[in-house]
Amino acid sequence: MTRALVFPGQGSQAVGMGKALYDACPAAKAVFDEVDAALGEKLSDVIFNGPEDQLTLTANTQPALMAVSLAAFAVLKDRGFDLATQAAYVAGHSLGEYSALAAAGTFSVGDAAKLLRVRGSAMQAAVPVGQGAMAALLGLDWDTATAVAAEAAEGEVCTPANDNVDGQVVFSGAKAAVERAAELAKERGAKRAIMLPVSAPFHCALMQPAADAMAEALAGAVMNAPVVPVIANVTAAPVTDPDEIRKLLVAQVTGTVRWRESVLKMVELGVDQMVEVGAGKVLSGLVRRNPDIEGANIGNPDDIEAFLSAL
Repeated sequence: MTRALVFPGQGSQAVGMGKALYDACPAAKAVFDEVDAALGEKLSDVIFNGPEDQLTLTANTQPALMAVSLAAFAVLKDRGFDLATQAAYVAGHSLGEYSALAAAGTFSVGDAAKLLRVRGSAMQAAVPVGQGAMAALLGLDWDTATAVAAEAAEGEVCTPANDNVDGQVVFSGAKAAVERAAELAKERGAKRAIMLPVSAPFHCALMQPAADAMAEALAGAVMNAPVVPVIANVTAAPVTDPDEIRKLLVAQVTGTVRWRESVLKMVELGVDQMVEVGAGKVLSGLVRRNPDIEGANIGNPDDIEAFLSAL
């Protein structure tokens, strides 16, 4: 079996996530402690106890989801799982790409937490609240969705932010343009067009100030080559060179998350099992639509026991 580990992005968070790992596994506790020390605050308390409105602040959500993913991965490693020999690739959805890279040894846990705090804060600050928006379109193919975004823009920013799976594309941009795109999509045959409850329009040109902030932050980051290739969001192709990874992470802030193509690339490369590591089951749910690949999820101690016993 050829395996890829994948790491979730924003939207998978929930108060209490990772607490069972923290309580049961010293290796997981060490990850949460390292994140707290790197940030100089008890983010773990917000993760485990809330309040929810604090956890859902983008500056907290991003390092929090990374912490849970890497806590689960640390338990896997502690139990003998070796990424270099037991997985062929890693990938992550948006912020999950940082989790994937940290799991593969490119970043330390603490550095990943600091980078994601910068990323989350910069993305939140890039566009004043209420000026941007995002919408999920269900039931339109990629080409039609892209054409809808271009037509709805009318001189404003409106672009596909996430290409998640066949028939699920997320738009991002100026609020009025995204609202026009949602209405136009329904006229063009979309089953649903849902305005998303997000605090900023991620993965579009309006995020350029955040991309600039990440270019500066990543320029000073210590980066090693990952022990297995990462499938990059913005290219849907494997990469191992740290300098190239640095450039792609900057481009990722304003670029489309090409998740559908990333999954197809992994299948093309021979992957037949995709294991989601961390909170929620969004990515393992998406992969169920692909008959060529088996999905699994690791988010708590029982999941880890089941996964390891099946190896």
